[in-house]
Amino acid sequence: MRNLVQPRPSRASLLRGTGSALVALAALSGARTTARAASPATVNIGILATSSDAPIFIADVKGYLKDEGIAITYHSFMSAAVMMAPLGAGQLDIAAGGTSAGLFNAVTRGIEMRVVADKASDPPGYGFAQLLVRTELMKSGRYKTLADIKGMKIAISAPGSSSWPELAAVCDKAGISFDDVTKLPLDYPDHVVGFKSGSIDASITIEPFATAAVNTGDATKIMGDDQFYPNQEVAVLIYGETFRKQHRDVGLRFMRAYIKGARYYNDALANGKLAGPNAADVISILTEKTRIKNPAVFRAITPNGCDPDGRVNVTSMQRDLDLYRKLGLVTNATITASQTVDPSFTDAVVKQLGPYKPR
Repeated sequence: MRNLVQPRPSRASLLRGTGSALVALAALSGARTTARAASPATVNIGILATSSDAPIFIADVKGYLKDEGIAITYHSFMSAAVMMAPLGAGQLDIAAGGTSAGLFNAVTRGIEMRVVADKASDPPGYGFAQLLVRTELMKSGRYKTLADIKGMKIAISAPGSSSWPELAAVCDKAGISFDDVTKLPLDYPDHVVGFKSGSIDASITIEPFATAAVNTGDATKIMGDDQFYPNQEVAVLIYGETFRKQHRDVGLRFMRAYIKGARYYNDALANGKLAGPNAADVISILTEKTRIKNPAVFRAITPNGCDPDGRVNVTSMQRDLDLYRKLGLVTNATITASQTVDPSFTDAVVKQLGPYKPR
């Protein structure tokens, strides 16, 4: 079993490499039928390679996927919004990342990809997507209150990604318009660079990159998304149409391993930190699998929540869809969030495994 997590490219290099990446993914897709005829089944998954991918990494490292006869191949992207094209084309089996306008647009076009499980949320105390402001602006007095983000250059993720509704929620809380800030779509690691260079004034940055930026002294945390957009369905697992419909057995086996990983991850959480019984093991796995190689960063971060039964917050997804429609990113007037969700995989797995029992 090969793990192909690579350092994520900058936004510019990602755009330059799109053609060759899709060709490579197409080759993998073409070989998939042969792979699945043998054991183990190969599953191609798009990830962000961040701490919210922990249940997937745990399922891999702890052998849950191997026990299900699955070999996983990782493909790293700047956001789930960028994953939608290869997922829709069948070049990815699964996308693991934020909900996006691209998801709703794909379903509108008749592509039957579906959200199948929660991956990251922000219940109270677990605000892992954070509003940061450049420390220099705090010291100079340019930033004193939340309303002072007006006119700032604010880094977020790809256009139409889940960070857009998060920024809209911040603007609402600040009493300003969404158009009162300049939005700069950047890969999350580039947020850290942007604060150091002074090219951005603020950001909505997920962990562990938020803590990494704060640790440099170049950024200051203002608040987590559990304060400005609590209980958002921030990130999910999305099954592609072919994988969901033609390889349901593999999808169920993957989900069983994933739910086991999500439960192991939940046993690492305590008091808004990775401080539970499984924390040391989970931190070791994240240090191995992500770009952040300092375990101290993971001990310091505010981790995301993740439902141990994989349940999806459809109400939150609908709020995000309403914003995408308001911004013109989704033009279909009838699509609903519930039409993009298939809970049958988690329902079947939880029925088999039984209810989650914390350690």
